[in-house]
Amino acid sequence: MQETWRWFGPDDTVSLAQIRQAGARGVVTALDHIPTGEAWPLADIDARRQLIMDHGLVWAVVESVPVHNDIKLRSGDYERLIENYRQTLRNLGQLGINRVCYNFMPVVDWTRTNLDYELPNKSGALRFEMTDFVAYDVHVLKRDGAKDCYSNELLDKARQRFAALTSAEREALESNIIAGLPGGEGSYDRDGVRAEIARFRECGTERYRANLFAFLEDVIPVADEAGVTLCVHPDDPPFSLFGLPRVVSTADDARALLAAVPSRSNALTLCAGSYGARSDNDLTAMVREFGKRIEFVHLRNVCREPDGSFYESEHLDGDIDMVGLINALLDEERGRRSSGSRFPEIAMRPDHGHAMGEERNDPNVRPGYSYAGRMKGLAELRGAIYALQKVRG
Repeated sequence: MQETWRWFGPDDTVSLAQIRQAGARGVVTALDHIPTGEAWPLADIDARRQLIMDHGLVWAVVESVPVHNDIKLRSGDYERLIENYRQTLRNLGQLGINRVCYNFMPVVDWTRTNLDYELPNKSGALRFEMTDFVAYDVHVLKRDGAKDCYSNELLDKARQRFAALTSAEREALESNIIAGLPGGEGSYDRDGVRAEIARFRECGTERYRANLFAFLEDVIPVADEAGVTLCVHPDDPPFSLFGLPRVVSTADDARALLAAVPSRSNALTLCAGSYGARSDNDLTAMVREFGKRIEFVHLRNVCREPDGSFYESEHLDGDIDMVGLINALLDEERGRRSSGSRFPEIAMRPDHGHAMGEERNDPNVRPGYSYAGRMKGLAELRGAIYALQKVRG
């Protein structure tokens, strides 16, 4: 497998030199300074590519070329925005950068309620706590119809939880949930998130799914010509938030997406932690079924709880059978080598990592993206891969 590392550009607290020292061969990055919806200039792409190459690394995957909300809703100036997306794919392909990860999540990107959940060893993990999320949705955001989305038991727990939160804790919870991510369209304030939720809820699940398929029909022919593969990232968490549509959460969702646009340029990012937050997603079975259409993998583990809560555990210790998953991916790679596949190696990166040591108290370290935590995860995953390969002979 091709070991890669997420890098947030020249302002990242982790340098390219450190990435190489960690043992990664490829870099996963994006041009976050380009506003969402605008085409990425060839010169900007080439400058980033050259910077990475100067450190003895390759730009393995673009994560991500964000999809503008107007494209997701097929509203406003979406046709111009789609043409900009096509041009970005052409420019990437011209420079030999041929894998693009993207997502189609509405309003909020990956969502957690706690960005520093303390583990028994005193390191910090990312956590999604359902009771806290409902407390925010019902009592802070006060979204119309929010109470209709939850059970009476969960509403009662959320009421008690909200009453126990201090003002500072309520502000932190809101910041964690709606802060946005690098490469997105920015953060929302409370009124803004309410307005966006209303827009996307009006769309509904089936129309939203149709919009995703229409987007792929618009851009995949250009991706084919450019030699670029688009790898959709699953919803995170893989279930509805704020009553919004989620259309990349299950094996059935993946199956429908791949069937809708059967080109090999229409592919999957198998994020183990995202799909794995649902107990009904069998990740090993998904690799066996969709392996030929999986071109990028995020390897992280989670510990699930019955109400939908979860936290991000050690990479090899959680509810996901990580060794079994890696073994299935290695089987897929073996088949690719014998068939002359375009991507004989599947690109993988250690996704997220625990905040450890001094990094836990460093406000400049992005939650989930500490150097030590990801280096530890990469080393563990590399060990598992090596051991499995050694057994195979």
